[in-house]
Amino acid sequence: MQFPHTPQQTQLPLFEAFLAQPMAPILKEVVEREWNAEPEVFSELSLRGAAGNCLNLLAPILRELSEDQDARWLTLIAPPASLTQTWLRDAGLNRERILLLQPRGTQSAQQLACEALRLGRSHTVVTWLNPLNTTSRQQLISAARTGDAQSLNIRLG
Repeated sequence: MQFPHTPQQTQLPLFEAFLAQPMAPILKEVVEREWNAEPEVFSELSLRGAAGNCLNLLAPILRELSEDQDARWLTLIAPPASLTQTWLRDAGLNRERILLLQPRGTQSAQQLACEALRLGRSHTVVTWLNPLNTTSRQQLISAARTGDAQSLNIRLG
């Protein structure tokens, strides 16, 4: 079967074709605003499965945070009982840069985390708050911004 001959048109690669088109002013403004927006100060990680497996997945993240170039602490607020000093050592974390804090008296883990974030002596404050409602999340975000820190909440399933 023969197809009628059509003249070949030069095709631009996808990105070149996109970039050849003038960007709509509104789109350009949105992209620039989002690109220059404040960095996120709150992250959440959800791990499900056997406790040992979850800790094995968590180890490289905490190890990287414990080796951060920032001279401030990596602070762990009320970690699960399975996260012991022995586990920290075996996982290769820099224990000289880690604070393990437990709430005292009537203080909640949420309150302790907000205080640690607000003080700014930690580059990252890791919590295990579950469930974490919108109000609690906003409090962590506000405290993290005040202390120029990061808040990481880990939900173990």
